[in-house]
Amino acid sequence: MKKPLVKVDVVEASSKNSKSNSRRRFLKLGGLGLAGSSFLLYACSEDDMFNPGGDSGMTPTPDPDPDPDPEPTAFDLGSGDVGILNYAYALEQLEAAFYTQVRAGSYYAGASAEEQAIFDDLYNHEVIHRDFFKAAITAAAGEENTLPDLEFDVSAIDFSSRDSVLQYAMILEDTGVGAYNGAGDRIADATYLTLAGKIVSVEARHAAAIRSLIDPTGGYFAGDDVVDENGLDLAYDPSEVFDAAGDFIVTEFTANNLPEPMTGS
Repeated sequence: MKKPLVKVDVVEASSKNSKSNSRRRFLKLGGLGLAGSSFLLYACSEDDMFNPGGDSGMTPTPDPDPDPDPEPTAFDLGSGDVGILNYAYALEQLEAAFYTQVRAGSYYAGASAEEQAIFDDLYNHEVIHRDFFKAAITAAAGEENTLPDLEFDVSAIDFSSRDSVLQYAMILEDTGVGAYNGAGDRIADATYLTLAGKIVSVEARHAAAIRSLIDPTGGYFAGDDVVDENGLDLAYDPSEVFDAAGDFIVTEFTANNLPEPMTGS
């Protein structure tokens, strides 16, 4: 079976601010799939061509006018727990790619040893999370059902600017926490749910650390923009998560079969 084809390079960041209205949205949930990208995953292979009715003894008539450039099929995250694991895997890939670029940028190079150590920890954690999800999904569902490596466009982020890096780090970490909170009620397997709970607790520590760098006075690490009146972190639906993170994701994939919350919340 042919492996899925996907471009995996991270687009290098620009040191200049990009205009927000020039950035394309790449992800759209629902039947239309995820539009706007020229980078596609080929989810079908030659092994997928079969006769569901068995061998009829007849040779199929070839298409007299085949499409020389057929429309590729985008990878779908899948259903059930595998779909949620792929969903989390996409976010972990994005966070790992972001911190890779942070550590390659001039802000990090000139940052204090304390701030460098924080970003080193965040990078290492996200890489571990990313690699865990890839291994878990592959073991549970096979490589063909595992989201391939994604390409990201981080050119809107100024990696020479502390303010830019911290603001985008906060967006990604807050979004990650909300994504896990919103996904927990969609996970059926108790083992996966426990692991997701352990990972989201680390993501919340990341978010608090970034917020403390933004406001060292301590009044922002658990702001009321992310913690509700009941003292609970917010939970985000996948559509909200893709709306927040979708500008960075270039590789096209769909999320048409993710499970609904089991309690309807």
